[in-house]
Amino acid sequence: MDKQKIFVVDDKDMIGKIIMACLGRDYDCRYFDSPKPVLEQMEAGDLPDLIISDIRMPDMRGDEFLHAVKSDERFRHIRMVMLSSEDSTSERIQLLQDGAEDYIVKPFNPMELKVRIEKFLK
Repeated sequence: MDKQKIFVVDDKDMIGKIIMACLGRDYDCRYFDSPKPVLEQMEAGDLPDLIISDIRMPDMRGDEFLHAVKSDERFRHIRMVMLSSEDSTSERIQLLQDGAEDYIVKPFNPMELKVRIEKFLK
């Protein structure tokens, strides 16, 4: 059976490396430093089962990326988990209302991240 695919999107490659190390054994993980190449991959038909995305990135904010994915009929089913270095209740509520499955505050415990991701990909 093929591994489920996760796209990891964060402009800080160290976060990407941590997530890849945590999830790479059980999932087909691909790292991107920006949402734009992810959208291009998806447009080309390469769809992940789940996207883990930072909120604060230079060329496209995480909330804009979430909206781009969830407003497209072809991609709406893809689960999204948002990462942020800020624990803002209003931001968390807004992102969850906009379609994010979860909101994880950095720094995070890698084992907790793994358990949360497993919950969505059962």
